[in-house]
Amino acid sequence: MRQRNTPGLAGQVAQAFEIADGWLPIFWSPEKARDAFGPVVANARPGFDIAATAPVILIDDVEAGREFLKPYYALYIGGMGARGKNFYNELATRYGYEAEAREIQDLYLAGNKRDAAAAVPDAFIDDVALVGPKERIAERIDVWRDSGATSLLVSTQQPEALRAVAEILL
Repeated sequence: MRQRNTPGLAGQVAQAFEIADGWLPIFWSPEKARDAFGPVVANARPGFDIAATAPVILIDDVEAGREFLKPYYALYIGGMGARGKNFYNELATRYGYEAEAREIQDLYLAGNKRDAAAAVPDAFIDDVALVGPKERIAERIDVWRDSGATSLLVSTQQPEALRAVAEILL
């Protein structure tokens, strides 16, 4: 495999578009992904599958759903990799959460996992996950449809959430 000159996140994503048939992005933000990943998303060749992953929490209490996901995001943004070598931290930064990503990582690496989770912004979760009652999820799925993603990989432990998403998409 040849090396690319594009460093970090942008280079990794560009390489996937160059050599693969698809890409499985985690933490896909329908509104921010095109800006974060540059022209590679907009210029994907025909048939290239962008299969974005979306955690789905079907719940009437949106805040409780967000709180459930915060430790997961804190782990990735704060604890996956070393400072300066964390793909997920860099992605949160590219999505406009630079200060928050730095704080999450500082807290997580210092062993303050609860505080790191509490520092995950609600807006970030709303950007990258589908949380709430069926009607709210349906509204958000419309945004995902127009985002450049060609497939939606639903991540959930709730069979009813999977059924709800299937009904929305049909």
